[in-house]
Amino acid sequence: MAIPAPHPAEPGYDAIRDAAERIAAEARRTPLLESPLLNARLGGRLLVKAEPLQRTGSFKFRGAYNRISRLDAAERRRGVVAFSSGNHAQGVAAAAALVGAPAVIVMPSDAPAIKVANTRAYGAEVVSYDRLREDREEIGRRICAERGSILVPPYDDPHVIAGQGTVGLEIAAQAREMGVRLDAVAACASGGGLVAGIALALERESPGTEVHVCEPAGFDDHARSLAAGRRLANAPGASSICDALLATMPGEITFPVNARLLRGGIAVGDDEVLAAIGVAFRDLKLVVEPGGAVALAAALAGRLPVAGRCVAVVCSGGNVDPAIFARALATT
Repeated sequence: MAIPAPHPAEPGYDAIRDAAERIAAEARRTPLLESPLLNARLGGRLLVKAEPLQRTGSFKFRGAYNRISRLDAAERRRGVVAFSSGNHAQGVAAAAALVGAPAVIVMPSDAPAIKVANTRAYGAEVVSYDRLREDREEIGRRICAERGSILVPPYDDPHVIAGQGTVGLEIAAQAREMGVRLDAVAACASGGGLVAGIALALERESPGTEVHVCEPAGFDDHARSLAAGRRLANAPGASSICDALLATMPGEITFPVNARLLRGGIAVGDDEVLAAIGVAFRDLKLVVEPGGAVALAAALAGRLPVAGRCVAVVCSGGNVDPAIFARALATT
């Protein structure tokens, strides 16, 4: 299988280090959590990177602030545009507010109400669209053309990827502080910016560590694309409670990174995700949304082996719809 050539815009390790310095004053260094009882059940050490405790409730703030803080004065006056089901929306809205730039966010009409409300609360204008009938990227480009705004993509941007890569820097540093060697790290993917950034960071910080991508069943475009050696799209008509992970295809910049550096992909079902949300709450005292729980679900379901190993998984976000959270706690 041929590995795609690196994209010209792929960020390097130095860009991730630079992002860490740039966001340090605004982003949180989230904890790497561990439960002795959970470890005993799994027969190994499971470390959980708690990004629900990040500013705006997900890792997305890292990449958004790393990109938006670089705008010059004229660009800040014209503002930014983003398209997102919710977590990138909130990250962009919060980052834009911090630098004094107006923000317009294109969000699907079926986005969780909590994510829409939070995005507006950060001061952004929300433009709704029909996920099944309209193209969010076309809408975003049109608004940019009309207003002269700067588009902040959710994953296919070198500064966004570098910002997400700071998660990998922190995991590696925290593992060293704990005196452990990481056998594997797993993270979720929609377009692949988080797992690509983590893989780029760990390539230098922890080169012997496997990196895996985790996705909802029916939206396993990364797993299938990695196996095929080329970008493949998801089939239309699939559904999942993981609203944050429903991109149709891996990113143009992110896929070559992931094809080169990832060990493989793992898909989990909605029931396994609900179970993982319950475990995160009971064993780690952490509130996690469905899309943020897929890597944890992969470990709990045994598809990412933990027994006899030290494995870190990223819980990427905690902006969960209350009804979904109640359902998870009631059924697990």
